[in-house]
Amino acid sequence: MKRAVLALICIALLFSFAACAGEAVVKDAFTRGLKPYYELSDGTWKCEDYIYKYRLEISGRMPNASRDSRFVYLSNIPEISFQRAYLAAGISSFSGDYFSLDEAVLVEME
Repeated sequence: MKRAVLALICIALLFSFAACAGEAVVKDAFTRGLKPYYELSDGTWKCEDYIYKYRLEISGRMPNASRDSRFVYLSNIPEISFQRAYLAAGISSFSGDYFSLDEAVLVEME
């Protein structure tokens, strides 16, 4: 009887490990900046409950600025222009310039 219970427990554990084997795990954590975010073992990025395909570092100079600015976005969009990056960072008063959380999230800004 004890062997049968032990065998059932082992089988249940094997199934639970097999189900978890396909999930990505945290490879690296980044806690500096505006929001904490994580690089996952499958090459994607996570911030809060959203998964993103890309980590984009976007640099340039805003109009009338004395130095360059740098924005880091986690994104499902493969490319974001510098103008769109700084407008979506809080400069714009037009809501259409901002990203939905499914599209991109700003995680660092200098």
